[in-house]
Amino acid sequence: MLQDQDLLSLQETRTKVQLAWEAGQRFSTFTQEQVDEIVERMAATGREHAQKLAEMAVEETGYGNARDKYAKNMLSADVLARAMRGMKTIGVLREIPDQKVVEIGVPAGVVAAILPTTNPTSTAIYKILISLKAGNAIVLSPHPRAKNCTCVTADVLYKAAIAAGAPENIVQCIQNPTMEATNALMRHERTGVILSTGGHGIVKAAYSSGKPAFGVGPGNVPVYIEQSADVAQSVASVVSGKSFDYGTVCSSEQAIVITADKRDAVLAALRANRAYICDENQAKILAKLLLTPNWTVNPKCVGQSPVKIAQMGGFDVPAETSILAAEVAGVGKQHPLSAEKLSPVLALFFVPDHQAALETCEAILRFGGLGHTCVIYSNDEARVREYGLRMPAFRVLVNTPAPQGSVGITTNVFPSMTLGCGAIAGNITSDNIGPQHLINIKRIAYNHGRAAPPPAAPVTAAVRASVSAAVEKYLAQRGFSAPGANPAGGGPAADVVDRFLAGKAQGTTARSSCAAPGAAVGAPQPSSPPPPAPPVHIVDFVCENDVRAAIANLKKIYIGPKTIVTPAARELAGQHDVLVEARR
Repeated sequence: MLQDQDLLSLQETRTKVQLAWEAGQRFSTFTQEQVDEIVERMAATGREHAQKLAEMAVEETGYGNARDKYAKNMLSADVLARAMRGMKTIGVLREIPDQKVVEIGVPAGVVAAILPTTNPTSTAIYKILISLKAGNAIVLSPHPRAKNCTCVTADVLYKAAIAAGAPENIVQCIQNPTMEATNALMRHERTGVILSTGGHGIVKAAYSSGKPAFGVGPGNVPVYIEQSADVAQSVASVVSGKSFDYGTVCSSEQAIVITADKRDAVLAALRANRAYICDENQAKILAKLLLTPNWTVNPKCVGQSPVKIAQMGGFDVPAETSILAAEVAGVGKQHPLSAEKLSPVLALFFVPDHQAALETCEAILRFGGLGHTCVIYSNDEARVREYGLRMPAFRVLVNTPAPQGSVGITTNVFPSMTLGCGAIAGNITSDNIGPQHLINIKRIAYNHGRAAPPPAAPVTAAVRASVSAAVEKYLAQRGFSAPGANPAGGGPAADVVDRFLAGKAQGTTARSSCAAPGAAVGAPQPSSPPPPAPPVHIVDFVCENDVRAAIANLKKIYIGPKTIVTPAARELAGQHDVLVEARR
């Protein structure tokens, strides 16, 4: 009997990928209505079990707290489910009669879903729902320290899918996860696409697998409390975000940046929200405790309560403490607390002025948070735009807690547990990942009916000489002959002929520069009244070709909450300000 754990895990993985692939082949024949019914049934079951699964995650991993993990489970099972309603992902997505193009959604294939230990149940619900919404089968690879709660989550949703008519084996979860098995899953010939959530190593492995992969980068989120903001309200919001699930969300706030004249107001507001302000010695203790010598987050501190972290550092804080806060003098390896901490510990930067604040926020992002998320509290729209344009982050949140805003609880970004960081962070997209990223687009393109011009007949020397002679004779009759002109070989007539024949070969005709008969030179021409403004039409789907056409025609594309925008289209549109959010 086979006893080797790695071999057992490899065999289990290979078997489950094959089963999922076969189920996916059957699932690919389902209609949009059938798929939507299955997704709705799974989401409802996820909501029913959200509290139990949250408690299981805390018990198994020791990270975070059940109250906030329940909220994250509900984000996936409720907020996400509502956002996906009405999205077209199966079959014909749209027809474009004037272009004679039909666009069809095609599932990407088996989704290899790599799960983290910090958010094991909410991420499982999220990845299962978006995968099946896109018509795909899924195989989940749990983190070894969260395999029980992850597999229970998968099983609960799988049973709901079967009850709704889904093919057997459409959801698979590896019961004996190992690193070897995870690599085998990502590289399997039947795997279509990878959704990887976790540390730098597993994301890099996903991108190195040879398969299409959606990975994410780390978050090191700066919060700029700008001069026009209400300090008390802003700090209260920051504390609610930083304390959420004890800082386990990668978009959790990592630092407040504010001008030094607001220092006393910030410290008072922090204390009013039960934050503990560390002294200089305690800050040094935390810096050594939270980060390891090789500059990784200490896993013993991830997702722990502020009381426990303080105890680990050898000092006590009140039992009701919400977060720990410490002043930091700079950004970089000399200042460990300026890095991502994955715990309820917040750095404080008091800077001279607005420009110094911008520089500090940018430095924090470049020190381990490129492309992810940043926050500004402000009532000055010009300052908000300045901040958004400058910061190297693809989620710029305004007046909202960072974790809740970035995943779509308090903002209108797409609800997601996988937040892309774009090319600057080595990611394939900067989007919040959804089902629209797990389909390919097939296009049926008809002949547009415009006949191609016939190829031009070759111009022989005899033809050229004959036309030149005729032109020369015509010019001579009107007194324009050029002395010494050679009709066959050169001169003004030959030049005219050459230009004429070149134009005909290119399918063009000469245009007169003369004014219209009877029109005075330079006289203004009568103008017709301007056409009425076209009605705003909200489209259901936007691809890269749509954006390029809009750019070429100097047009905008109006999108709504249900519009599917492909990653390539969103990237290109963002560079040219093409997309316009509108309401139906």
